[in-house]
Amino acid sequence: MEPITLPENFFFGAAMSGPQTEGRWAEGGKLENLWDTWSIENIDDFYNKVGSYVGNDFMTMYEEDLRLLKEELGFTTFRTSIQWSRLLDRDGELNPAGVEWYHRLFAAAGEAGLEIFVNLYHFDMPTYLFRRGGWENREVVDAYENYARKAFAEFGQEVRYWFTFNEPTVEPEQRYQEGVWWPFTKNFNRARTVQYNISIAHAKGVQAFREAQSAGLVRDDARIGLINAFMPPYTKDDPSDADLEAVRMVDGINNRWWLDLVTKGELPADVMETLAERGCVLPVRPGDDAILARGTVDWLGCNYYQPTRVQAPSRDVDDAGCPVFADKYVWPDAVMNESRGWEVYPKGIYDFGMTAARDYPDLEWFVSENGMGIEGEYKNRDASGKVQDDYRIDFVRQHLTWIAKAIEDGARCVGYHYWGAIDNWSWNNAFKNRYGFIEVDLMENYRRVPKLSAAWMRQVATSHIVS
Repeated sequence: MEPITLPENFFFGAAMSGPQTEGRWAEGGKLENLWDTWSIENIDDFYNKVGSYVGNDFMTMYEEDLRLLKEELGFTTFRTSIQWSRLLDRDGELNPAGVEWYHRLFAAAGEAGLEIFVNLYHFDMPTYLFRRGGWENREVVDAYENYARKAFAEFGQEVRYWFTFNEPTVEPEQRYQEGVWWPFTKNFNRARTVQYNISIAHAKGVQAFREAQSAGLVRDDARIGLINAFMPPYTKDDPSDADLEAVRMVDGINNRWWLDLVTKGELPADVMETLAERGCVLPVRPGDDAILARGTVDWLGCNYYQPTRVQAPSRDVDDAGCPVFADKYVWPDAVMNESRGWEVYPKGIYDFGMTAARDYPDLEWFVSENGMGIEGEYKNRDASGKVQDDYRIDFVRQHLTWIAKAIEDGARCVGYHYWGAIDNWSWNNAFKNRYGFIEVDLMENYRRVPKLSAAWMRQVATSHIVS
């Protein structure tokens, strides 16, 4: 292929999260979060019985990891998250040990030459708040606002880029609708209640940021955003009206819901109307429209892994009584990552960019996650012990090529963060699928070892030439 050049000001970096990397789950006053509690209650639910406790030992190895991101991968930025359960105590006040850790991390990032992006929530609610109703309880929404205000006030002069939530579509779906995450609930209406209240929490977080910035607590050049997993929707080549209706609702709940919120300060009226018609009553309170109106952001993170392919549903409700808006459509030409069970469709990121340019032309965004997880990757080590991950190079190359084309065609995409640049713990899959350019060797005390792809990624990140 001909080399592709990305803009000079296009940034490269790594995406990670606190609960998946930090470890030291019960040290320094940290409270239990949902993953700790699930690990305690049933460790057998986790791949190889590896629970949340250690992450990838980032709190021990953070200085080495920051050096690897900068020197081995050529990155200039990275995103992680503050853990609510580490920063605050049960009374919603600052936990000194948690405060000290994040000050230390943010300072170390600067010393390493890395701009840090900080996200406030990554599926890791403190368990005591979940037991009070979690996102179904508006008091927990208020507790999130308190958490956000304290984070902005404490770190506002150290951090330039903030995000309220990562993938707010995932927890409603995984924990409340599909019932695959603890405590395994299957209730569509409760899932949408959670999604709605997270939307309110996001807007309150944005308002808290604006007020902190106006008060001089947050630096003048700081920006606030949201990060979501966007899955461009597709259906059959010759769709029926019912197939197109399936696309409308799946796109509306998972994509347009958040795009409208962060650009217009409102939720899509057609989706709200259809949900009401199907008996889904959202917990709307007087004054909520004014709260949501404050949810517009400075920019957006787009996590992209796979598209959504849907067709008309074969039934109106499932066995649990939940409304069904679409069935999965299996595209005959799909290329699959068999390890993860996800379709590899790099053009999807281009299609997202074109949709954003058409429907949300003022929205600046970056690819906030993209990555390829492979099971049994240790089998691909060569005689020297280096993982030969040519497939990861090809995966990233294809996505960057489509990103470059999207920019050329008018997309306001300004950067790329790769998910799991250093192998990390991934929810109940633990270390089953490895994503990193850097291997974490669990048999050698979490030792970091660059894979074949690391040198290629460094060349791309430092030259902005994709070859």
